[in-house]
Amino acid sequence: MKKFLALALSGVMMLGLLAGCGGGGAASGEQTGEKIVKIGVFEPTSGDSASGGKKEVLGMQYANVETPTVTVNGEEYKVELVISDNGSTTDKAPSAASNLVDAGVALVLGSYGSGVSMAGGPIFNDAGLAAIGVTCTNPNVTAGNDYYYRICFLDNFQADVLANFAMDKFDADVAYLLGETGNEYDQGLVAFFEQVFTAAGGTVIKKSFPTNNSDFTTYLNEAKDAGADVIFTPVSIAYATQIVTQAASLGITAPILGSDTLDDNMVLEAAKGTDIQLFVSTFYQEGGSPEFDEGIKNYINTNSTAKDSNGGNDTISAVTAMGYDAYYVALEAMKAAGSVQPEDIKAALSGVTYTGVSGAIAFDEIGDAIRDTAYIKTANTADGTWALETVQTGSAS
Repeated sequence: MKKFLALALSGVMMLGLLAGCGGGGAASGEQTGEKIVKIGVFEPTSGDSASGGKKEVLGMQYANVETPTVTVNGEEYKVELVISDNGSTTDKAPSAASNLVDAGVALVLGSYGSGVSMAGGPIFNDAGLAAIGVTCTNPNVTAGNDYYYRICFLDNFQADVLANFAMDKFDADVAYLLGETGNEYDQGLVAFFEQVFTAAGGTVIKKSFPTNNSDFTTYLNEAKDAGADVIFTPVSIAYATQIVTQAASLGITAPILGSDTLDDNMVLEAAKGTDIQLFVSTFYQEGGSPEFDEGIKNYINTNSTAKDSNGGNDTISAVTAMGYDAYYVALEAMKAAGSVQPEDIKAALSGVTYTGVSGAIAFDEIGDAIRDTAYIKTANTADGTWALETVQTGSAS
């Protein structure tokens, strides 16, 4: 079992963009002479996706405290996390990506959110800087970008899993599909779900709501009046909490199905004490790695900043486990490259394999993860906890 003595240092968390020198993957400490390698963290720590982004960063920060150095080609480097907030929006993402390039990071981790990943991707591509997506599931993140990789399953896979789950678990014939207008993540998942569900003979009612919408009663009543057997709404955490709260007040009985974004303790809290049936697809469930579970909970409960980032409790989010794994994949890439230079890391990354707490990780020829497993969890609304419903495997193509 790994030791957690380094937790005494957990107050030192890399919040905010650190100053760095451009054009290289490593630098020497000015006072100590130690060698430093910087990993860029491209995540939303503000905006609608901040809750998920902070939890994803939390996994990286815990891994960095647990393993603060990496030995590359016989030399030891201190690993620094350089965090750049993409603000949860596609208009802020390019400048956040550029900040990491200017800081001289060796490679990049993130982002939570496919839209911001796609918006920042060209910046990393032009700079020759490899990026490892953690939970950005839209297929277009890696399409046409030789420098973007990812360790998560794709939207077509989780939509297939959820559509089949709806039919197998609830004998669903009618599904109400609801996403944000213009949101590539939402709309991509809705389209994939519709394709699978209708191919099996089901009927869908597909609606979109405008950005910054806060009243979902019209949509929810429409789903209720139409006799929808399930409501599929793969939206952001902020929207999901509102939808769940309003669905409960309207007495909605149809199960609500959500994608990985709904696997968040803020959404869980919204469902607590209600009669809502909530099911989500995700990457990890507590119990998958008892050692990791014990370590991350100890880290959260002994560090007030970490606990705040986790929403005020120690419920382990799947994106935290994924952020943790992504950090170690980054270290493996440096070791495989025998270098901390961005171009060498990029050249080595495609051949990296790693078995993390979320499972085995390897990359296909596009840079996508070779993954064939998704967890489906349900909300225990009585006590506000997640319970594992089923583990679904199949083709990710």
